[in-house]
Amino acid sequence: MAVKWTGGHSSSILCLNVNMEGLVASGAERGELMLWDRGGTPAGQLQLPKADDVTSVVFSPRCPTRLYTSHGETISLLDVRSLKEPTECFCVNEEEINCLSVNETDNFLAAADDSGAIKVMDLENKKVSRSLRHANICSSVAFRPQRPQSLVSCGLDMQVMLWNLQKARPLWTTNLQECETEEDSPQSAGQFFNPPLAHSLSVASCGNIFGCGAQDGKVRIFRVTGVKFERELEFQGHSLGVSQVLFMPEAYWLLTGGNDGKVLLWDVSSGVGKQQKSPAKSFQKRKAQAPASTRKDGKLNKVASNEHARVLPKLTIEHGEKVNWISCAEIKGSKRVLVADQSSSVSVYPLPEP
Repeated sequence: MAVKWTGGHSSSILCLNVNMEGLVASGAERGELMLWDRGGTPAGQLQLPKADDVTSVVFSPRCPTRLYTSHGETISLLDVRSLKEPTECFCVNEEEINCLSVNETDNFLAAADDSGAIKVMDLENKKVSRSLRHANICSSVAFRPQRPQSLVSCGLDMQVMLWNLQKARPLWTTNLQECETEEDSPQSAGQFFNPPLAHSLSVASCGNIFGCGAQDGKVRIFRVTGVKFERELEFQGHSLGVSQVLFMPEAYWLLTGGNDGKVLLWDVSSGVGKQQKSPAKSFQKRKAQAPASTRKDGKLNKVASNEHARVLPKLTIEHGEKVNWISCAEIKGSKRVLVADQSSSVSVYPLPEP
């Protein structure tokens, strides 16, 4: 059963984030922003100007009191010790922002928006250092751990892109519709009606493995090797679109949330190379990550689709509502998944230990 955190919002919660001290931020429709302590007690509340929906909240990885929020086309920086007026506002996006990401050195922030643009802010100089672009709505962007100049993005153009901040063009692009294999033909027949519009990305703590959730209900796992990435694994995650993917920090465990009202936990460690049980250690083992056969052209898809039938969720949570956002927190010594949906409350479920 879920524990419900209530009493903070009056409208649908759209986004969540947790800082290194366990403080939880939630953003909702109509400009509502809330802070919660580990026990689910409201710890602060703010009504952002113009009542635009709060679409993304991200704590600084270096300074737990700094909170970046997006509402409409605006990015506001808040100090959670005194949740009043924003300490700074950046208006660099032309359309509504969907996702924020801050790199681990806390000197760049990326904001993906409805125009397909990704505006990368230099936080030290307080100006846009790069403007990157998708052909359609950019739904998700994420800096890679251990690579503060590198990020990945995805969008409703069905493209997944790898970027380096030194270049304005993507290093590598994959079209999810084109990377279907012949063995996937039963699904691809329905792709005209259910195309793989990409909704969410998450990068594992090693920085090389990332997951993408799409409208066709599939989860795809990619591995970055140098200046490109390859598909390692693909599996049917949900009966409807996958709205959220989130790698947990310790293991290659991936949480996914869907429009089918389910939250699922997957262990993808066997699918991303036997040597990679620990993401932290795998950073030193880049050369030995996967069998050579998976790297050769034409065999990559075969490996991915052979795994297809064997990937089963480690845990299934029948949440019952369309999932807007998922986050992970440690509460009372054990891991919990926090779920935001169409309601005004946060649902909290226990997770097994890795």
